[in-house]
Amino acid sequence: MPLPKISTPTYELELPSTGKTIKFRPFLVKEEKLLVLALESDDTKEITNAIKAVLKDCIQTRGIKVETLPTFDIEYLFLNIRGKSVGEDIEVSVLCPDDGETYAEVQISIDDIKVSKDSEHTNQIKIDDKLMMEMRYPSLNQFVKSNFDFAEDSQVDQSFELIASCVDKVFSEDEAWTSEDFTKKEINDFLEQMNSSQFKQIEKFFTTMPKLSHEVEVVNPKTKKKGKVVLEGLSSFFA
Repeated sequence: MPLPKISTPTYELELPSTGKTIKFRPFLVKEEKLLVLALESDDTKEITNAIKAVLKDCIQTRGIKVETLPTFDIEYLFLNIRGKSVGEDIEVSVLCPDDGETYAEVQISIDDIKVSKDSEHTNQIKIDDKLMMEMRYPSLNQFVKSNFDFAEDSQVDQSFELIASCVDKVFSEDEAWTSEDFTKKEINDFLEQMNSSQFKQIEKFFTTMPKLSHEVEVVNPKTKKKGKVVLEGLSSFFA
């Protein structure tokens, strides 16, 4: 007689980008193993494939395309799926702000970690009096690059590559060019024509983009002084 199947609970959360409620289940042991092996490989492509496969398996709501979800949706999903899998409290090593050199352990409930949204954020960028640009959010590949990339590319190269990959449309009153209409070289050349002020408007799209964020209070074990630290991005909660 075969062994019985173990039932797996399902949970709900709202995607920060759309407010849509989706159902998900926790990681299973086989999926944890897949993730661990991928992370140990230091291979970005392998990590991307593993995260994609695991998230697809864990998301129970139909019609959710993992590849097109914004980075902050991916991070929020990953954090919550992991929380339901291994425990809803995580311990994080935080740098104490009073001396800038001592680390202290802080326990955080995953339920308290939310995606913060900046009121000044917009994906519509005015380039000049004639041209506008519409940006799209970084997706799964950039999520992996931001949190697990071990390549030695310069920060400038990575930032420029990220910006170029997120240009969704350039348009004027009379014409529009979508990302399907231009090549990687063409968008790179277009961006390089900008002045510093124009480029800073694009950078603002990324700096004000929704992100995982949580403020913690930390006590320096050496000085006993209290301080507050804001943790941002998925990697901060696994430090």
